[in-house]
Amino acid sequence: MPSLPDAVFRRQLNRNLATAVSADGLWITDADGRRFLDGSGGPLVVNVGHGREEIARAIAHQVRTCAYVHPTMFTGEPVERLADRLVRIAPPGIERFYFMTSGSEAVETAIKLARQIHVERGETQRYRIIARWKSYHGLSLGALAATGRTGFRTPYAPMLPENHHIPAPYCYRCSFGLAHPACNLRCAEALEDTIQNLGSATVSAFIAETVSGATIAAVPAPEGYFQRVREICDRHGVLLILDEVLCGLGRTGRWFASEHYDVVPDLVTLGKGLAGGTIALSAVGVQGKWFDAICQGSRNFVHGGTFSHHQVGCAAGNAVLDILEKERLVPRVAQLGTQLGKMLQKRLGGHQNVGDIRGIGLLWGIEWVADRKNRQPFPRSEKVAERIWDHLYDNGVLLYKAVGLAGADGDAMIVGPPFIITHEEMERVVECLAAAVEAVLGA
Repeated sequence: MPSLPDAVFRRQLNRNLATAVSADGLWITDADGRRFLDGSGGPLVVNVGHGREEIARAIAHQVRTCAYVHPTMFTGEPVERLADRLVRIAPPGIERFYFMTSGSEAVETAIKLARQIHVERGETQRYRIIARWKSYHGLSLGALAATGRTGFRTPYAPMLPENHHIPAPYCYRCSFGLAHPACNLRCAEALEDTIQNLGSATVSAFIAETVSGATIAAVPAPEGYFQRVREICDRHGVLLILDEVLCGLGRTGRWFASEHYDVVPDLVTLGKGLAGGTIALSAVGVQGKWFDAICQGSRNFVHGGTFSHHQVGCAAGNAVLDILEKERLVPRVAQLGTQLGKMLQKRLGGHQNVGDIRGIGLLWGIEWVADRKNRQPFPRSEKVAERIWDHLYDNGVLLYKAVGLAGADGDAMIVGPPFIITHEEMERVVECLAAAVEAVLGA
């Protein structure tokens, strides 16, 4: 294949990237004919597999019939249908969906919507957002202000709006040095403390990933955490935004990750797998009573976007839902997730540098440590995650790195394959990961 022109400002400037030419199922092929098993769906995006003809046909049909109309001028059948279908599977009370493109846009939409809901109800003093450290909500300025990953925030800190952060429910590295359940959910009580310290009448919303994803590698919240958070938010009139851009739409073995905790958010964000990675599509779900507050107030949400409520994007979303439902992939995720967790524990759990293996559904994290007894992380200068990733890549397996889990140090890998993965492919991922760990850190 001839060399490509060098005009792209690439996401990765410190390495030469292979050129992908085709993808099917879990496999990506590059221009040199090398094949890679995609064990993380990119950044946990490709959920129903690469190369799905059903999605391609749906997109092509919509492009031919009605590719674009401005969402202030027209609606369309794909948009209306996708919203209705999402309401049917969403937690009870979530009755409307607003469509955007990226996860960052969905988060910014939710933050702005929460603010306007308070304004419509006459509580104009509520503007503050509380989020969590070690979280990821996106890289646009509003979403980055909520994001709790220090390395992403530092270069732009002077530009970020005021937000406040509390510790994540990260039991392996508890910020309070406690253990669950004897801790009495001190990490949730930190929300109570922060609301009171800021003045509850000034707080608009608390935003949290339902399952912590890219930054601390697949950490489900401890039992009782979200119920306590919900109680605190309700008592202080603070809206609860659950970010399910990564962990939603079946990734945890339920349609919405909040179902595991019997908690209904005021707003919920979706993205990544909503269109299976084929096109940019995200969404914000909102409880009906808050939608009614907008309608009964100014009668319009002061927000939008040229590519919001996009016909082609929603056609892709409907095709993904068709596949998820027809192939019963969400219950399959629950079943395979249990198997994957056992395989990871059996093959890697005894390694001297594996500190923790955690996860739910097809979202698992493996954290490496220099000293297992005291959970001491490797210094970032050793680039353990990168070296393990490079070994995997050289052997045709793709996973997703997580770094900076312990202050600025710490290394982990996320296993989050498409929902159609076979048992044999899972075995290959686990064996190649074990071989990479042994090659980099020793047996």
